Amino acid sequence: SFFLLQSQLSQALNGLSDRAKEAKEFLVQLRNMVQQIQENSVEFEACLVAQCDALIDALNRRKAQLLSRVNKEHEHKLKVVRDQISHCTVKLRQTTGLMEYCLEVIKENDPSGFLQISDALIRRVHLTEDQWGKGTLTPRMTTDFDLNLDNAPLLQSIHQLDFVQMKVSSPVPAPPILQLEECCTHNNSATLSWKQPPLSTVQVEGYILELDDGNGGQFREVYVGKETMCTVDGLHFNSTYSARVKAFNKTGVSPYSKTLVLQTSEDTQSEEQTLPFPVPLERSQLRRMSPFSSTLNLQPSFPGRSYFELRSSAHQLSLHSSLQSLNSAGEPIAWFSFDPASAHADIIFSNDNLTVTCNSYDDRVVLGKTGFSKGLHYWELSIDRYDNHPDPAFGVARIDVLKDAMLGKDDKAWAMYVDNNRSWFMHNNSHTNRTEGGITKGATVGVLLDLTRRTLTFSINEDQQGPVAFENLEGLFFPAVSLNRNVQV
Repeated sequence: SFFLLQSQLSQALNGLSDRAKEAKEFLVQLRNMVQQIQENSVEFEACLVAQCDALIDALNRRKAQLLSRVNKEHEHKLKVVRDQISHCTVKLRQTTGLMEYCLEVIKENDPSGFLQISDALIRRVHLTEDQWGKGTLTPRMTTDFDLNLDNAPLLQSIHQLDFVQMKVSSPVPAPPILQLEECCTHNNSATLSWKQPPLSTVQVEGYILELDDGNGGQFREVYVGKETMCTVDGLHFNSTYSARVKAFNKTGVSPYSKTLVLQTSEDTQSEEQTLPFPVPLERSQLRRMSPFSSTLNLQPSFPGRSYFELRSSAHQLSLHSSLQSLNSAGEPIAWFSFDPASAHADIIFSNDNLTVTCNSYDDRVVLGKTGFSKGLHYWELSIDRYDNHPDPAFGVARIDVLKDAMLGKDDKAWAMYVDNNRSWFMHNNSHTNRTEGGITKGATVGVLLDLTRRTLTFSINEDQQGPVAFENLEGLFFPAVSLNRNVQV
């Protein structure tokens, strides 16, 4: 009996032990779920923020377009009223003159002389009175702006913006494949391309591209969207970056692709080059640089065209004397040309995109190809042609700056505009620091962007123009110019 009870207890313990083992495994599963929920939450929030930011960007672009229409209506109303003021002033002056002359004639005591001109004067008075007929003293323009913004449907859509219930039955996408033959680096920019695996039938709603900080640090999201190719500007020179991409749909996020190692240009004073991926690790020496910029410019590119012009530049840059030491100290020189891809359609390019003018009398904007987010940068622009005293503008801008207005009209550009006598600084349509001294044909405009001190300074013919133009600059900036058909730089 004793041994029988002992055997029964042992068997019962074995069963309980199995349950305890299963419970431990279940707890591990639950803890893994906690970790997965946290990771999925971060990824989901990132996607949500990206989608909302895209809507905000679209709304800001539409706001700029609507403000442009209001400004055009404003100018039209002013022109009509000013033309009517001018016309009415001339007629009033003529009428007043005729009245004064008639009063002098009435005072004349010579009846014979009066009789000779009275009929003609009476006819002229009647004719002048008829010219002030109906409608002449009525304003041709109303002061009201007959523009009513119909924002009710958009507000309703915003209030109805909500999550669509995810279909759990749909699988997550497979890891994307980086297309090595279409990936390249140029100066401090990198272009990456990827695709879904062959025969994959799972629907993909977008991709998340991540880069580390160029110094072996944590990965950061630099692009979220539907494109399968992305150019990232504003990276550090002579740095080694790691890149990876993953896909997502309503069900979830795929695993990461394989990680690529890429190297930005070391010193482009020599021939500009394209580096194939991947760079072997034994050739990729990490070099500590300034901190990674949190503001990266994201430019979707498209298969079938070369995003960069890869060439050797024969043009030399005349650096300001105070910056000569930078070159001798071994700092990298970033050769760049003007960028047709982001310029206004009215801009005319020549001389391997190193020279620009415009076919419009209105100001149009063109950017340089290379963006800067850290360090000290200086470049010069030569005035090849300057007719009829226009006021071109020079400075820096974000990639999405307005292209159909003078540089500095919006909050995406920091500029100096200058004529043949004086200059002004302008940002967000605010004009400051009028300074005597202008430009002529053959003049040189220098732009000094110091992102260590976060300042922007201008010079004309190597003499500083005015005080420090702008301070507290932060983010990614592209060299920028606005000009019309009377200027070539």
